[in-house]
Amino acid sequence: MSGRSRRSAPWMIAAALVAAALVAGATTAASGDATSNDPNTAGAPDPTLSVSLAYEFLDARVDEFCDSDGHCLPRSYQGGFFTDLPTWDFTPSFVYDDALVIIAYTARGLPADLRRAQAVGDTLLFVQDEDPIGDGRVRTSYEPHGIRQGRVEITGPGTFTGNQAWTGMALARLFHATGEQKYLDGALRIAEWIQTNTADMERAPFGYTGGQLENGSSLEWKSTEHNSDIAGFFTQLAQLTGDSVWADRAAAATAFVAAMQSADGHVDTGTLLDGSTVNTRPIPLDAQTWTSLATRDARYDTALDWTLAHLIATDGQYQGPSISDVDVSKVWFEGSGHLALALKLRGGAGDADRAEALLDSIRLGQRDAANGDGKGIVATSTDGLDSGFGDLYYASLHTGATAWYLLAAAGDNPFALPAD
Repeated sequence: MSGRSRRSAPWMIAAALVAAALVAGATTAASGDATSNDPNTAGAPDPTLSVSLAYEFLDARVDEFCDSDGHCLPRSYQGGFFTDLPTWDFTPSFVYDDALVIIAYTARGLPADLRRAQAVGDTLLFVQDEDPIGDGRVRTSYEPHGIRQGRVEITGPGTFTGNQAWTGMALARLFHATGEQKYLDGALRIAEWIQTNTADMERAPFGYTGGQLENGSSLEWKSTEHNSDIAGFFTQLAQLTGDSVWADRAAAATAFVAAMQSADGHVDTGTLLDGSTVNTRPIPLDAQTWTSLATRDARYDTALDWTLAHLIATDGQYQGPSISDVDVSKVWFEGSGHLALALKLRGGAGDADRAEALLDSIRLGQRDAANGDGKGIVATSTDGLDSGFGDLYYASLHTGATAWYLLAAAGDNPFALPAD
């Protein structure tokens, strides 16, 4: 068990659906054209223009699926693998991606940005309120076509801890940005669900487990990624509410993450099913970058250095991190965003240049990548990146990758509330 159900879920759903299409006789379409920008233009695109175009991409995605009450939910992926089969157009919206979109909008904070951020945030409150169990949780993903029709259609029914924490961080950001109590109330409902259903203070190292499957069974492993998410989320709640219990709970998640750090500095993925034995393979990127971003602890500088030494891929003109040490043949642009941000915030010798090089490579992908549109960011440099956790990633436009790029460009850490 990888402990990465938040990230695995969209690809598992996609793989099941595309298998059915192939059985029915569908054939894989050729790669899409590169963007309308001239791919022979030397150097990366202008950073300011690039950021503006990336926001235009998010704007179009948010505005595509809205109902008469102003609820909007952007599809997560489009183009290439997720669109091009004759019988296939994969439209689900993953709440992790939606959370990043909200936070990216608050990072720039223009009036239109906050309007769209609230439209997506209000939709997350809507699906929370309309959940068939109704205990404060949200699900992995929803169908935007359903939202446009004013109803909730769950496409990913699992309740994974990382998804809950990211949704909570997005709602906390909206409360911080707008002062509207409904967002803090929604975040607290999610936090209480996490605490009630996933806290494990019996099996050392103590921390938070993976969540629940559709049938209500608990996932007994613990994930470094999830505990990093909780550390950031609960710390934000402590700041917003003044209630020290959230700081204590954040400290428990932070201690679990620290227990996952190995002797050479890298951070392992989490535990096996027993909740105690360390799961040492594969070694994922976000266990390195998110621990640094969520805790801001210098002990994870060695994890970033390990990443630079072991996880950097070169794929044609693109260079950046892969998802894990299993496959370093292709660049994971979402990961390029959070690695660039972690390096920016660390601010060590050479880190600014390294971060800018990663951002330049993302901008080249924005302009040149197959299946791109010149605005959004594709998930990977080319199709077929093996995550090491039983799934493949594809070069399709992705709201999450685009939002991570914008946060990195702005130097805005989603695990922390911005300074007032």
